[in-house]
Amino acid sequence: MRVGLVGLGYVGLPLAVAFAEEGNEVVGLDADPRKIDALAEGRSYIEDVSSGRLAALDGRLTATSRYSDLGSCDAVIICVPTPLTNSREPDLSYMVDAATSLAAVLEEGQLIVLESTTYPGTTRERLRPILEESGKDFHLAFSPERIDPGRTDFTIRTTPKVVGGVDEESTKRAVELYSLVCDKVIEVSSPDAAELSKLLENIFRSVNIALVNELAMLCERLGIDIWEVIDAAASKPFGFMRFDPGPGMGGHCLPVDPFYLSYKAREHDFYTEFIELAGKINQNQPHWCVRRIERALNDAGKSTKDAKVVLLGVSYKAGVGDVRESPSLKIIRLLRDLGAEVSYHDPHVAELFDLELSSADLDESLASADLVCIVTAHPTIDYQRVVDDSSLVLDFRGVTRGIEAQNLVRL
Repeated sequence: MRVGLVGLGYVGLPLAVAFAEEGNEVVGLDADPRKIDALAEGRSYIEDVSSGRLAALDGRLTATSRYSDLGSCDAVIICVPTPLTNSREPDLSYMVDAATSLAAVLEEGQLIVLESTTYPGTTRERLRPILEESGKDFHLAFSPERIDPGRTDFTIRTTPKVVGGVDEESTKRAVELYSLVCDKVIEVSSPDAAELSKLLENIFRSVNIALVNELAMLCERLGIDIWEVIDAAASKPFGFMRFDPGPGMGGHCLPVDPFYLSYKAREHDFYTEFIELAGKINQNQPHWCVRRIERALNDAGKSTKDAKVVLLGVSYKAGVGDVRESPSLKIIRLLRDLGAEVSYHDPHVAELFDLELSSADLDESLASADLVCIVTAHPTIDYQRVVDDSSLVLDFRGVTRGIEAQNLVRL
């Protein structure tokens, strides 16, 4: 097959490579010329895809910024961002722009699949009318992305793929497409069901993370170790799934998806109060972390103003360099507002351009800091050394459990 992908980010590029590795011709489109240049030179900008894998494709993946190059594709998969507006409502502008450009080059019988996370009804009510303006017959489906950056135990091949088409033939075509790269494809009755399944996956996590984050706040007041409580509960072999507290949620999905469903629910005079409450708790978690930082400094006889605070880890999860919606970014801004001198060390994130910060040397950071905060627990960092070489450490991730020290404070 000849497969096109719109959007070559954390979702699109691994998927493009997967199709190309199976012998298909792949055309990847992106609006960022830096990505196109990198792929033309065989350089990967995504940690889950090595430059070696790109080189092994032997020219089966080409990158472009021209929608006309997608006209000859049997199928086109849309993997563009679906963020929130400043008022925390769905922003479908990237999808609308992609669909409008795609409609101008659409060919008879092409299969179009939307993978971008969105609310139920988007494929039918927003995407399809735009494509219909082409006057061409086409097939249309939704298949939610299930990419987890940095994960190696589940791949595109081994992760089941959910597919829902607007009609029987669209579903059939989408199943045939994804069967090229996925061992198991699960059909659902409609794109609406597929869209909601993605939201459910991530809202389930959001709600449970909010629960343990709130419990962590209570445990602080009760003087109980939240990590000991979770370890004990997790020993039950049934009826319990472990979730850990932390500084807040990051990535594209968890901080965003609950608000997509809430938006759609309001159109039907239904208010997802439970889901929205979980979202509010998790969005507020960085504020609570800053209050813990203030208290830790105060207990050490220091003011937050002019204090040198170092954040260890600014990506949203361990082992990757993805900073989308990372709680660290909010913590940095809040600390700056309080007058703190903030720096960070992250082996996966060299620059935070929006904050005009660069990753600092670890040894120098530990030696000069009034407080070191473990925000993202990258596995390559020696946390015993961090405690030994710092005057004060605040651990938001529980990675220092087992270490006893006077200068160590845990969530």
